Amino acid sequence: MVLSTHAIIGSAMATLMPTFPLTGFVLACVSHFATDAIPHWDYKLRSKNDDESNFLNDDMQASGRDFMIDLAKIGLDLALGFALSILIWGWWFGLPLTIILLGAVGGVLPDFLQFAYFKIRREPLNSLQRFHHWIHAKLRLKGRFVLGPILQALIVIIFIVLNYYVRM
Repeated sequence: MVLSTHAIIGSAMATLMPTFPLTGFVLACVSHFATDAIPHWDYKLRSKNDDESNFLNDDMQASGRDFMIDLAKIGLDLALGFALSILIWGWWFGLPLTIILLGAVGGVLPDFLQFAYFKIRREPLNSLQRFHHWIHAKLRLKGRFVLGPILQALIVIIFIVLNYYVRM
């Protein structure tokens, strides 16, 4: 999933527990792994090197032109996710900004911890990377630029509707 999808869904989870922010944050983190288990599309990161024979050797270069392009792409994706989270949960539903942002951060945190793993490669990041890879959907929608985002938008809409009815 892209970061904006994780941010919106993470915020949805956190807003279910506005009086228990830590629980909401944990639910947001868990939602990341649950949604990664669904077959989905991801955009390509030019600075990421995948080792097809051993995912634990994957890496991401933290400098150079490709990294700067990826950083811009990730930043735009993250900003979109945070803005839509605030729009949906704050403006439409009137929920507290701190809870919304806590959920958005929790929703995207596992992907940022992957980058930390690429640079540090120590526990607990090693175990988290193994779990993240294990739970991640093996069916990828690579090359399906239209279908992939549409499916993620549908998943977001489902979470919005479910969140609305759970809180009623």
